[in-house]
Amino acid sequence: MKPLYAWLALAAALLAAPVVAAPFEIAVNPSRFEVSGKSGERIGQSLEIHNLGAQNIELALRTLDWEFDEAGRLSFHDALQPGSCRPWVVLERPRLAVPGRGKRSFRFQVQVPADAARGECRFMIAVEGVEPAQQAMIQGSGGASLSLPVTGRIAVAVYLQLNGAEPKLELTQVGVRQINGQRQPFVTVRNTGDAHGRLGGTLDATDAQGAALSLDVEGAPVMAGQTRALALQPRGVNGEAVKSVPFPLKLKGLLDWDKGGFRVDTELK
Repeated sequence: MKPLYAWLALAAALLAAPVVAAPFEIAVNPSRFEVSGKSGERIGQSLEIHNLGAQNIELALRTLDWEFDEAGRLSFHDALQPGSCRPWVVLERPRLAVPGRGKRSFRFQVQVPADAARGECRFMIAVEGVEPAQQAMIQGSGGASLSLPVTGRIAVAVYLQLNGAEPKLELTQVGVRQINGQRQPFVTVRNTGDAHGRLGGTLDATDAQGAALSLDVEGAPVMAGQTRALALQPRGVNGEAVKSVPFPLKLKGLLDWDKGGFRVDTELK
């Protein structure tokens, strides 16, 4: 698992209705879970929820199915999707009260069936601030819905690699593409494994004027069976973001993942 904090303001893409309640000032740790297991095992994990605001807050917790396509579009699903492993998941409770400036721990378990096949089980745990008028509905129905008004939502991804499932990444291209009228370096990565993978690392670069830069590879997941174009984000010598760079661009360095790495030594014209 990754011990990072996940911060979420009132993101329009994740809100189901206009917000009229107090600010949603919640942080969670970790920001995602990446664990492994075997058929027949019971796997328990704990999520720490911090209330950064001064007011007490009532939260609703539930699972969601989700998809992350090759174009980088994220979608959530209330309804069980084909092959969903959400029926294996048991949450400690559907609601949780967190005092102002306080924190609470929240546990969940995954009971893996004895006949579960090799592969990756994925789901989201949604932590939501719910309008007071909707709390009775959640309590009575046993769960929230994407159609209910919420004051904010943090969705924590859970990746469970079963029976030895693992990614297998291949670097197939280093190139340049046009994004909003700007030339942007990128890499294409193919995942022929049976679990998600991530590419990491930074390339050293020199632009057409001889200026030194670094290029950080986009750290988004590449799901099993996907081929994705990942941006190489340029930064200056002091770490500042650079909007555009003069080409040609000379690149050199190592991009790595959990099972290996790819050496890059090329020029983009």
